[in-house]
Amino acid sequence: MHIVLHQPEIHYNAGNVGRTCVALGAKLWLVRPLGFRLDDKHLRRAGMDYWQHLDWEVVDDWRALCARLDEGRLWLFSKTAQRAYTEVRFEPKPVLVFGSESQGLPSGLLQAHADRCLRIPIHANARCLNLSVSVAVAAFEVRRQLQASDGCTPSEEAKAIAEAVPHAKHTTA
Repeated sequence: MHIVLHQPEIHYNAGNVGRTCVALGAKLWLVRPLGFRLDDKHLRRAGMDYWQHLDWEVVDDWRALCARLDEGRLWLFSKTAQRAYTEVRFEPKPVLVFGSESQGLPSGLLQAHADRCLRIPIHANARCLNLSVSVAVAAFEVRRQLQASDGCTPSEEAKAIAEAVPHAKHTTA
């Protein structure tokens, strides 16, 4: 599984998403520009002692990201999407894309991938969910679906994740 944060602004959210990625064995992608420095102590503090186990990569822009990942596996999350994330049957190695905290994903990206846009239904009185909460909700649904389709028990999956991500991997473009 790949988790993409498109132009994230808040280091605490990126750190918490990093922690979620470690828990899932997912790779985190950060698409520039970022609203924080990557050496920011708060970013690492938010990820606590998990950051060294995180497989993550930074790319300069959307085009660079698409050159590295299969666009056919993209799922873009937006509060304006019509289809709920629970209505989709996820395939292995999905790419879950989330926008910035203040702007979400650019309308051009949402329009270009209109058939791949998903929302997390929330009560009308709530404007939105926190970015790191949204990532966790969506990513653990993917995990649940893939685990069920593989017939893999939770302990078998935990062992597979531990073997797949034995130590931190980091790349910057």
